[in-house]
Amino acid sequence: MKLDILVLAAHPDDAELGCAGTILKHAAMGYKVGVIDLTRGELGTRGSAEIRDKEAAAAAEILGLTVRVNLSLPDGFFENSREHQLPIISAIRQYRPEIVITNAYHDRHPDHGRANKIVEEACFLSGLRKITTEIDGAGQTEWRPKQVLHFIQDRYIHPDIVIDVTEFWEKKIESIYAYGSQFHNPEWEDEPQTYISTPEFIHVIEARAREFGKSIGVKFAEGFTSLNILGVNSLFDLKP
Repeated sequence: MKLDILVLAAHPDDAELGCAGTILKHAAMGYKVGVIDLTRGELGTRGSAEIRDKEAAAAAEILGLTVRVNLSLPDGFFENSREHQLPIISAIRQYRPEIVITNAYHDRHPDHGRANKIVEEACFLSGLRKITTEIDGAGQTEWRPKQVLHFIQDRYIHPDIVIDVTEFWEKKIESIYAYGSQFHNPEWEDEPQTYISTPEFIHVIEARAREFGKSIGVKFAEGFTSLNILGVNSLFDLKP
């Protein structure tokens, strides 16, 4: 199965928080979009890995994903090593995306910056034919995505590009709240309160999107960074 866009994120709910509007927008345009969660988020204070699995599946339905899978790397302890690179390389070769989106360069949660680094390198290594990987016993062909973008998370990073997601904002919020164990939910009052489970946290997400939206004259936008210089075909493609 070939995807147009593949989001490779550290935890279930990272994709929803970081780029759900962009996922929804491109799915609505007919592009095939998938999400691969590197870990099951088993170290999270609230809920469990099994609950997060169900929540991720519910969010995938809301987002209209073509595919969502989990690599089950160790939450909090995955490393930029050959052992943990190879499953990511195999996934890139399996789905052959044109564009990969991953976590922020650096962030409050150390897994996010580590995921950024391991995915960025895996996208390059996936194009080296002498690195061998298999799926279902068959060898895989090398593949390198054309573009790797990083969404912006808790810590502010100046974006290289912002995308208008106003039309899809309410659906993005719905996908976030599919994770009832993680975000504000009166039914989980007996669980410990965390930074992201407070009612105020979603206001932070909205404020960031409004700030990025204001920069291009729309209500809500999502920001992305890139290690590469981004180009356009015409000056008229630029939005003030």
